[in-house]
Amino acid sequence: MTPEIIEQEIIVTPGIPQRTFADLNLSDEILQAVTEMGFVHPSPIQAEAIPPILAGRDVIGQAQTGTGKTAAFGIPAINMIDVAERHPQVLILCPTRELAVQVSEEIRKLSKFKRGIRIEAIYGGDSIDRQIKSLKTGVHIVIGTPGRVMDHMERRTLKLDNVRMMILDEADEMLDMGFRDDIESILEDMPEERQTILFSATMSKPIMTITQRFQKEPVLVKVVRNELTAQNIEQVFFEVKPKAKVEVMCRLIDMHNLNLLLVFCNQKKRVDEIVEDLQVRGYQAEGLHGDLRQAQRNNVMSKFRSGVTNILVATDVAARGIDVDNVDAVINYDIPLDEEYYVHRIGRTGRAGKSGKAFSLVGKDEKYRLREIQNYTKVRIEKGVIPSFEDIVGLRKARFIEQVKQSIETSTDLNLYDDLLTALHHSGFTTEQIVSALVKRGMGIEKNEFSDQNLGHDNDDRRERKEGGSRFGDRGGRGESTGRFGDRSRGESGSRFGDRGGRSEGPGRFSERGTRGESRFGDRERPPRFGGREEGRKFERDDSRAPREQEANMTRLFVSVGRRDFIRPGDIVGAIAGEANIPGSSIGHIDIFDKHTYVDVPRDVANRVVDVMEGNTIKGKRVQIEVAR
Repeated sequence: MTPEIIEQEIIVTPGIPQRTFADLNLSDEILQAVTEMGFVHPSPIQAEAIPPILAGRDVIGQAQTGTGKTAAFGIPAINMIDVAERHPQVLILCPTRELAVQVSEEIRKLSKFKRGIRIEAIYGGDSIDRQIKSLKTGVHIVIGTPGRVMDHMERRTLKLDNVRMMILDEADEMLDMGFRDDIESILEDMPEERQTILFSATMSKPIMTITQRFQKEPVLVKVVRNELTAQNIEQVFFEVKPKAKVEVMCRLIDMHNLNLLLVFCNQKKRVDEIVEDLQVRGYQAEGLHGDLRQAQRNNVMSKFRSGVTNILVATDVAARGIDVDNVDAVINYDIPLDEEYYVHRIGRTGRAGKSGKAFSLVGKDEKYRLREIQNYTKVRIEKGVIPSFEDIVGLRKARFIEQVKQSIETSTDLNLYDDLLTALHHSGFTTEQIVSALVKRGMGIEKNEFSDQNLGHDNDDRRERKEGGSRFGDRGGRGESTGRFGDRSRGESGSRFGDRGGRSEGPGRFSERGTRGESRFGDRERPPRFGGREEGRKFERDDSRAPREQEANMTRLFVSVGRRDFIRPGDIVGAIAGEANIPGSSIGHIDIFDKHTYVDVPRDVANRVVDVMEGNTIKGKRVQIEVAR
């Protein structure tokens, strides 16, 4: 942190809240809304961030999902709105459409009793004509994704001349997605006299550059680490054979009687596979990923919030903005590639002082990522014991007995079924056979291929050492590969990435775009102007020169598009970072030539980038990508 940038720093520590919302000098309408929502004490980030924002100060809030940051900026934003002025007075930028929708819903709740206030969310995938019509009627607060906001600015359907407060929510995520130039363009187009609020999980160099350019003597409100890691969440990991992860997940659901559950994985393809497996086993599960249209996403989330669906399987990007109370547990089917994602994931359970559970299913090649997460969060994650098949059978028997006892004790019309036993006796079945069959149907459990197996991979490690160290200890023939970036629950070919049959669709295939070419993050595909997007990175555009020397620990990739396709560095960074789910800052040198491009990526993700990008499109042009010769 650069001292001359920050005028005041407030360290927020968890503990018993001392203030109430009534102490924060809020309007009666907002106090009435927070009271109706059941809140009395503000969270630490709210208690420390709201007063300086209300005082007109620029503020940087360093906070994670689940700390109450939406209300921290939403309450003062609503408080300063003059409903008599029918034009945008507050603009809130969010990285994804899901988060934009979530923020707009939260602000609508907080502004329920402020008569006349109008709020509009604008994002890719939604009808732009509907958005234009709404904006023309006069809107006070606009929540949007950067690309769609730029769309409306260029159409002059969104004018920022009278905006008095600008809020960047999850600013680090927007920068990782390649929106830096859009953000800077929006900020440059706004009035000089405005209040700029920035919320971010990290204080990276790009964040500080934005702060230095566009904020005036900001106050930094920082949530300390021990609040971020959610002390009321039980964190446990299980060492699991890749092909047995669904089985172990189902056993954990039964063992802990989980009623509302979020399951996270790293790839869209795997979301569909897990949902299918769970549904076949009788669980009410739905998936959420970038290939779903907005109407489908809304339907999935509506069923999950209402409890019709009790298991939601999602990728990290698609889950941005999910804010559902009473989530019993989060299961990391895949260990996230970014430590920060782990914090975001588990922050969706154990909210509002309630307890929650976070279970991580760890394949052999995911152990190192789990260690990195523990080093990052400074929290020891305990190793759990996988429940055995006999444990689950015994548990279900006990629950079944309780259900039968309750039916006998509370039902008054059991005599309606007396003739069924007689009819089944006449069919030649004994009473014991009849009861056993009814119990089996009622319990819904039967033996499968995993029933008598040890599902952990510690035995495989010992077998590998004994047999000479085969890398694929739990593989039969060419079936299951425990690739470095994941695992699979089906028998695909032995790819080192372990979860694909043929070419994987990866974490995204640029198909999250709407009718006007919106990008995978809900905004239209836009080539950033790149006025210094990544500090220290240089770009070569001279066809007469050979590509520069390759960096250490990097692999150079050949991409079949170049200058003639109007490709810019931002298009390459955005496509690879988004599709391969890696930080844009990890991408190295980019050399753009007339007909092709060379790009350096970290060596350990190079093959994965090739797989997920092969056949994809960049700026509408289908690309071929391979390791450069």
